[in-house]
Amino acid sequence: MTAFVIRRLLQAILVMLVVALLAFLMFRYVGDPVNQMVGVETTPAEREALRERLGLNDPVWLQFLRFVGDAAQFDFGTSYQFKQPVAGMILERLPATLELSIASAIFALLVGIPMGVYTGIRRHAWLSKLFLTVSLVGISLPTFLIGILLIFVFAVNLQILPSFGRGEVVDLGFWRTGLLTVSGLKALILPAITLGLFQMTLIMRLVRAEMLEVLRTDFIKFARARGLSDRAVHFRHALKNTLIPVITVTGLQLGQIIAFAIITETVFQWPGMGLLFLQAVQNVDIPIMAAYLLLIAFLFVLINLIVDILYFEVDPRLRVEKAVQ
Repeated sequence: MTAFVIRRLLQAILVMLVVALLAFLMFRYVGDPVNQMVGVETTPAEREALRERLGLNDPVWLQFLRFVGDAAQFDFGTSYQFKQPVAGMILERLPATLELSIASAIFALLVGIPMGVYTGIRRHAWLSKLFLTVSLVGISLPTFLIGILLIFVFAVNLQILPSFGRGEVVDLGFWRTGLLTVSGLKALILPAITLGLFQMTLIMRLVRAEMLEVLRTDFIKFARARGLSDRAVHFRHALKNTLIPVITVTGLQLGQIIAFAIITETVFQWPGMGLLFLQAVQNVDIPIMAAYLLLIAFLFVLINLIVDILYFEVDPRLRVEKAVQ
């Protein structure tokens, strides 16, 4: 187990170095930082002095090492547009994105797994056909259109849920949360459903396919021959084996939820990192873009590492293979 974790950590460090190189190249060669920081009245001598102070005249390898060292300390410089430290701006918006992403993942799991189990066990029932139709709609429609439709129904027509914003938030030290207020919870519902609907349909179809496959295996037939009830066969034996690939997919999907929350945050004006990144792209704010890229890559690597460890613990075949090797 220790060797497995060390191997995964080394792979994670290598991935982060590659992403850091990409972020550095974007930071270094996409535009001139000096032009973003000074006005047209600045003299060439002042520009050169600023380049020297920023270390832009140093060798490229030294600049990359300095960039990696600063990023490791969560120092991404100053935003060109807002003239504020990028790290502080990201930390301010990180809770909103994480709460939205986690709520979307919980919605996808709590709804997708039961729907997948039901459609796998009772695949000819009319409710199963309805679930499959809903899943087809969830996969086919783009995220922004789903968000607009939900706003039209629940915010415009029924007027029971807000259409934008995060609602009232509460400060808990460095964390600002809307989960402790009624308006915050109501504001979270539509964005969470919009962001999690695609993942929910994916999980439902995956669980259904795995259940159909597992229910045809020999050990399920032996379990039925032993006289076990349908509940025991379905949930104690079939579902347990079905969840092994679901863990992997869910972990990867959580990373994608965080990375691709940009569209949902834009539709609902959710004050998270995705909306900040979109504003940075529109204004070519390279420090924010580079910091967002590094942070998303770090979250992906961290989630994948956790998923690998869980997969190693859940699937006994991996432990047997490691023991044999």
